[in-house]
This record gives sequence, structure tokens and C-alpha cells, in this order.
Amino acid sequence: MGDTPNVLQFVRLGGVVSALFIFAVGWMVAAILRRTVDRLGERFTDNRMRLQQAGTLGRFLVYLVSIVLAVLASFELSEQTWLALGGTAAVTIGFALKDLAASVLAGVTILIDRPFQVGDRVSFGGYYGEISTIGLRSVRLVTLDDNLVTIPNNKFLTDVVSCGNAGALDMMVQMDFLIGLDQDIELARQIVGDALTTTRYGFLNKPWSVSVSLVNDQSYLAVRLRAKVYVLDVRFEKALETDVTMRVLAGLRAAGVQPPVVREVSLRPAEAAGAAPVLA
Repeated sequence: MGDTPNVLQFVRLGGVVSALFIFAVGWMVAAILRRTVDRLGERFTDNRMRLQQAGTLGRFLVYLVSIVLAVLASFELSEQTWLALGGTAAVTIGFALKDLAASVLAGVTILIDRPFQVGDRVSFGGYYGEISTIGLRSVRLVTLDDNLVTIPNNKFLTDVVSCGNAGALDMMVQMDFLIGLDQDIELARQIVGDALTTTRYGFLNKPWSVSVSLVNDQSYLAVRLRAKVYVLDVRFEKALETDVTMRVLAGLRAAGVQPPVVREVSLRPAEAAGAAPVLA
């Protein structure tokens, strides 16, 4: 223990001040870069995704360079220093910062592997929203009800994540509409198709569809019309869903197409005790 070098003797006090200055400058540069990218993204909408991705990579590099420069400024760069740091501080810092180091390495993996990018619509761990930031330690996701969810980067290496648009501005949106079995299915399908092709939020350069299937629920049997269409910009996802739904409901009502009839469930004595109910 007496031969163990003290790491503090290799720290330069003037270097610590320089390191703080470097961190401050790095933070300012990253903030300016983010604001610049946001403004450019609003001005050049078609390239918003690419600009956000470039901005994320740029901020990531700024943070890494700031850390490296701060370490170089704070410690004497002799062989003895590195040996002391490696022998004395490596284990302590490693245990203390192992989760942070894992998240940083996971952040690099995310940037290289690109399972999602800034601006993408992502489902993860029961949350759904837009990726706003990919940082050194965590990913920030803004849900559709404007909640900010912070997720450590290393979580994405072990858990399943679903990305809706994979870096593109457009994204497929799916909506279901139910009608009764005895209704005019072809007319209802046409009404849904008209709503998809006339909404101002639709991106019709990609194919849209209306599929028909049966739904056998415990309380009703119905025809399901599943509409799929690409939204022009992921920011208009809910606007498209609202617009199409209102058009379809109005069209079905005007055409006299009725929803499915809910069947009553009658319980016999044995069923009341826990057996499956019988539909009337």
C-alpha cells in the first residue's frame, strides 16, 4: 500500500481549470449545433432527418473530443502518469463508471448500427414516440402526449425496439374500421379508400391499401376494414389518423353503413360458476 502512487499527485491544478473551460466550450458548441440543426430542419423540411442525424453525430464527436482534451489538460502525460492511472485508478473508476461506460459504448453502437435515428418514431418498453436525442449516456424519446422519456443506451442492446420510419420522413399508418356482416362491404371499402386518397396528410407516392377480414370477438362478429397509408411527415401521424377517421365515419353514416351489433351474453348456472359464457 505504501508503494502505491497517489493519482492526485499527477493532477495539474491549472489543468483542472482548463478542463472546466473545455467542458464549457464543448457544451456551448453542442448547444449551438443543436439549435442550428433545428432551424435548418424547419427550413429544409425534406432534409430534416438527414440534418438531425448529422447533428447527433456532430454533438457526439464534440462531447468525445471535450472529454479527451479535458483529460489531456488535467494530467501529466508522462509514462509514469499513465502507469499510475492504469494501476491505481482504472479499477476504481471502472467499477464506478461501468454502467456509464456501457451506455457510451452502446451509444457508439447505435450510431454505427443505426436501429433508429433522431426523428424516428419508435416503440420501446411500452413507450411510443419520436427520438429527440441520442446522447453519450441515454436516448431521449418524446411521447405523443409530450412526455420526455430517458432510456439508457445499453437497454437497446438487449431489448427489442420497433422503428416505424427508419430515417424516412414518411411512415405507414394503420387504422381499423368495423362494420356489420350484413352491410355493404364493397361500398364501405370504397369510402375508406376515398378517405385515404383525399387526405392532405397522405403520401400517395407509396402504395395504400384497404384489406377486409372477419373479427370474431366475444361480444360481436364483424367485418374489419384495415386501412394502410403512408403519412407525408411523421409529425402529422395523428393528424392523418384523425382526418381519415372523421371522413370515414361521416361517409359510412351518410351511406347508411352500420357498425356491428353487440351480442348479449347469457349466463347459465354452470357458466356463472366459472365456465365459458354462451352467446345469445
